[in-house]
Amino acid sequence: MRRRIAGILLHPTSLPGRFGIGDLGPGLDRFLDWAQAAGQRLWQTLPLGPPVMGGCPYTCLSAFAGSPMLISPELLAQEGLLEPEDLADLPDFPSGRVDFGAVEPWKQTLLRRSWHRFEQRASAALRSELEAFLEHPDQRGWLDDWTLFSALKTHYGEKLWQEWDAEIALRVPGALAEARRLLAGEIAFHGYLQWLFFRQWRRVRHEAHRRGIEIMGDLPIYVSTDSAEVWAHPQLFDLDEAGWPRHVAGVPPDYFSEDGQLWGNPLYRWERMAATGYRWWIERIAANLRLTDIVRIDHFRAFCDYWQVPAGETTARGGRWVDGPGIEIFDAIRAAFGTLPLVAEDLGAIHPGIEALRRRAGLPGMCVLQFGFHGAESTHARTTASARR
Repeated sequence: MRRRIAGILLHPTSLPGRFGIGDLGPGLDRFLDWAQAAGQRLWQTLPLGPPVMGGCPYTCLSAFAGSPMLISPELLAQEGLLEPEDLADLPDFPSGRVDFGAVEPWKQTLLRRSWHRFEQRASAALRSELEAFLEHPDQRGWLDDWTLFSALKTHYGEKLWQEWDAEIALRVPGALAEARRLLAGEIAFHGYLQWLFFRQWRRVRHEAHRRGIEIMGDLPIYVSTDSAEVWAHPQLFDLDEAGWPRHVAGVPPDYFSEDGQLWGNPLYRWERMAATGYRWWIERIAANLRLTDIVRIDHFRAFCDYWQVPAGETTARGGRWVDGPGIEIFDAIRAAFGTLPLVAEDLGAIHPGIEALRRRAGLPGMCVLQFGFHGAESTHARTTASARR
């Protein structure tokens, strides 16, 4: 069944507020009220993960974790996890933009204060809820890696994981066990932050659905080199023995960039992904669909063929095209989920093989509004792919 609906793209960090960065609190409720009144039925976000320094949501420290920067201080205060005076004397944050360099350390301090208050005063019901979250099957396979990775990032002064002590970087079991013992308090703190994020996001999703609004998430095809997933699963990525990428992602020169784009992400070892039945990808999509109703897959064309650039290059000019996994990965995903509430970002230089793959996978594509109807006698003369068919 086809539906014609209107929607809006807005990342939560862009919401106005007095805490230096948009969050999942009352400001988001006001946005949803406005969207409902305006007849909007779809809200698209950017990736919701914890960004590396600089705040770019497409370069995250995890493909599964939520960003603590989105946690609402106001909601914490409502539940007694912060005191009103904690929110009274705020820094003079810019009103029209996010200063990540200023807001991140301030909010980290605030969240640690909340954690200490939880440890000291939380009710038995809240403690039980946190414990249930930490032990839930949805968190199995990623949360332990993420909390340890985060604790180690703090321990090593935010260095890249490849620069940690070798036995930790290369995950020697005895060294990891000792790290878990020494950093138990910091690990618990990061588990608490994930509980807060997913708890608040669950409320947001309920409020969106109550207003008749679906949420479209965004899944970058690649992950960051400095991420919990690359550290925890190095065998799935094209890395050397020290954990550094041998080749990196990008796109070749085109009309918009004479040197191409050198993204720098590590590339996948698709043959190893295939040997597991693409389990990591299935788990990643499942995690995204627990957050949103629809997921946009960024840079869909890389499933057909992708640009491989030798590590150390300063531009993307020296890359080459390499075949991706093709329809096999979507067959595995469909076997796991049945219907696929996915949207393929198929913009840019697209050859017939990419379009054929999209159609075989049964996914709608995208059109940029000012280019999407080019050549038609009427803007109503063409049926274009919608968010869901």
